[in-house]
Amino acid sequence: MPATASGPDAMTHGSDPRQTGASSIQSLIGDALRETNELARKEIALFRAEMAGNIRQLIVGLACMVGSAVFAVVALLVLIGAFVKWLATIVGSEWLSALIVGGVLLALALGMALWARSVLSLSTLAPKRTTRQVRQDAQALSERVSG
Repeated sequence: MPATASGPDAMTHGSDPRQTGASSIQSLIGDALRETNELARKEIALFRAEMAGNIRQLIVGLACMVGSAVFAVVALLVLIGAFVKWLATIVGSEWLSALIVGGVLLALALGMALWARSVLSLSTLAPKRTTRQVRQDAQALSERVSG
């Protein structure tokens, strides 16, 4: 004949408070994992959006660098032409006009190169918002875990 349990052993698992606590912990862990996953997805989306903007900025900066190189080559050719004409003629004002044009083009090329360098600096291309958001999220998570 089978023995029937009586007393504390007769409790079913459904009414065991330890079982309810374990499922509550499991549900909390599941919620934390889901929230962490969602947070990671949002951080990646923010990173992608910010990097897309930085890539556009990089392309504009590179285009400006190419433009400044073209102007620098043109300026160099004009200055060389002015110098050659000056040496050939020694007299006259043709070289002066070529010198002015070459100087202006060179100044324009230098200005564009300096602007492009500032646009292409690593500090302007770093994903600042994503970094700040990750720090805030890490702080919020640590406060939530400890509090």
